[in-house]
Amino acid sequence: MKLYAQVPLEKGQSPIDYQSKVLLLGSCFTENIGEKLDYFKFEIQQNPFGILFHPLAIEAFLDRVVTQKPYTEGDVFQHHGLWHCFDAHSRLSSPSKKELLEKLNSALQRTRAFLEEASHVCITLGTAWVYYQGTNNQTVANCHKVPQKEFEKKLLSPKVLIKSLERIVFLARELNRNTQLLFTISPVRHLKDGFVENQRSKGHLIHALHHLLDQHPGKDIAYFPAYEIVMDELRDYRFYEKDLVHPNALAIDYLWEKFTDAWISEEAKTTMKEIDGIQKGLAHRPINPNSEANSMRQKQLAAKIEYLQERYPRIKFDT
Repeated sequence: MKLYAQVPLEKGQSPIDYQSKVLLLGSCFTENIGEKLDYFKFEIQQNPFGILFHPLAIEAFLDRVVTQKPYTEGDVFQHHGLWHCFDAHSRLSSPSKKELLEKLNSALQRTRAFLEEASHVCITLGTAWVYYQGTNNQTVANCHKVPQKEFEKKLLSPKVLIKSLERIVFLARELNRNTQLLFTISPVRHLKDGFVENQRSKGHLIHALHHLLDQHPGKDIAYFPAYEIVMDELRDYRFYEKDLVHPNALAIDYLWEKFTDAWISEEAKTTMKEIDGIQKGLAHRPINPNSEANSMRQKQLAAKIEYLQERYPRIKFDT
C-alpha cells in the first residue's frame, strides 16, 4: 500500500562540491539551505540584503549589483528611530544613516565580486504579492512597519513575473555566463495574505518559473521542488512550527536530505561526514575539561581538523 506520494527528483548536472561558490538569494527557504551549507563549510554568500520575498526585489538587487549604482541619501529614510531602505530587509537597518549606506553599498560590491566567480546561484521565490509605495509607485522589498496606507498591494501576473525572471537570468549572466542557476519555490505559506490568496500567489510563481524553464531547456537553469515536497510528502502539521506556516526543523532536515541527494556531489558527501563529526566534536561540552580523556579527545579533534584543512585550506572552524 502506498501511503504518500513521492516527488521525483532530478540529479543536478552541475552538483555542488567543495570547489563551488554558492550565492543564495530570496525567501526563507534560501536561509534554511544556506544554514546547512554553512554548517558543512561550503563557500557561500547568503542574502546580502536580507530576505527578499518576491522576484521584483531580487531583480532590483541584482540590477544594482550589475550596474554598481550606489545608494545615496535619497534612497533611505528614517522611521521609529532607525534608518531603512525599501530595497533591503530590516536586518540591515541602522540608527546611523551613514552606516546604513555603507552596509548597502558594501553588500553590492561583495556580491558583485562573489557572483563573478560563483559556480551556483540559488534563488527561492516566496510570493507574487508585492507592495507599491504610493509616493513613487515603486515596489518595495520590505515595508519596515511603515503604515500600510502608504502602500498599494498587488498580485503580480504571470506575465510580469516571467519578465522579471528573464531579467534575473540576464543580470546573473551579465557577470557570469557559466554559473548554474537553481530556482525553488518557498514552501512557507503566506497565510497573512489569505488561504486562497496564498494559493493564487504560489500558482502564479509556479506558472512563471516553469515557463522560464521551458524557454531555457539547458541544464544551466534548474528547479528543485521544495514546495512540492512539503505539500505532497510532508502534508501533516507535525512538520510545521507552532505558527502552522513555517516548516520545522524536522521538515528542514528532510528537505536538506532531498537537496543533498539531488545537488551535492558524491565526493562532497564524504567530506560532509568528516565536517559533521568535527562540528559535533567542537560542540561537545565535557563534564571535566581538565581530564586526561578530554585532553586526548581534543588532540584527536585537532588532528582531524588539520587533516581536513590540508585538503581544503579555505575551511575554518570556530575553535
